[in-house]
Amino acid sequence: MKTTRFLPLLALLLALGSCATEAQRADAPHYIDIPDRAALHVWFRYAPERPVVVSGHRGGMMTGYPENCIESFEQTLAMMPSFFEIDPRLTRDSVIVLMHDPTIDRTTTGTGRVADYTFEELQQFFLKDREGNVTPYRIPTLDDCIAWSRGRTILNLDIKDVPLEIMSQFINERHPANVMYTVHNAAQARMLLDRDPEAMFSLWCKNLNEFEAYEKAGIPWSQTMAYVGPMIRSDRQELYDKLHEKGVMCMISVAPTHDLRASEADRIKAYELEIGSGCDVIETDYPYLFRNLDTNRR
Repeated sequence: MKTTRFLPLLALLLALGSCATEAQRADAPHYIDIPDRAALHVWFRYAPERPVVVSGHRGGMMTGYPENCIESFEQTLAMMPSFFEIDPRLTRDSVIVLMHDPTIDRTTTGTGRVADYTFEELQQFFLKDREGNVTPYRIPTLDDCIAWSRGRTILNLDIKDVPLEIMSQFINERHPANVMYTVHNAAQARMLLDRDPEAMFSLWCKNLNEFEAYEKAGIPWSQTMAYVGPMIRSDRQELYDKLHEKGVMCMISVAPTHDLRASEADRIKAYELEIGSGCDVIETDYPYLFRNLDTNRR
């Protein structure tokens, strides 16, 4: 079993330089072991020599493996390293589960709102993959997902209808080293940071005004990654430079763009262009399509 242990920064970044080679092997899981919060912060430090990192949007998906599903995460890690953006929601009995949509219609054999079911009631339904095929997998709890993820990968929580106070209490009680929050503004980041000074964030930071708002709020750049939009834009180079000066990796998401192309071959061609665009992290519905790509910077 391959793992990346916590190393000094230089050694860690050198180890990460082998990601392109590792991604071509499928003989064992490609786990990322984050033993503590300091290691999580270091893992996301920007370095220009580092290969582009891949993140699974909604946990990634492929035929037979649905989004927001632990079995899908494991299948991706059998092919390549990845961390996963996932979507917490509340059931009627206040269990936090993984589900992107407010309803279960698109992704399960059931219908209706997540919030109208208890967790036990949700377990009667099976998850469906992107093509609508019914799978043997069921809706997981966030608790189960965190327990599974320890020693395996990093989870990025894109919180849906869970109040931030409830989510913060939930995470603080468990204190997982490998979990981070997506936040859409400085106020959200500040509120979570006040409750957990070691919290790690994926910040929405798509322009200089948002950058300055995080600065004024006192959000430590050493505990952040920045989502800068669906693509790298030449008119926003000043923003990227400022983030890199702070040691912050810039993430783009191809979920609303290249992931929608008709064929896997077309998607892969587009991904290759983005690898050379200057981004540091690419978020995609299909992380497995990157497994044989050279993610080293051009």
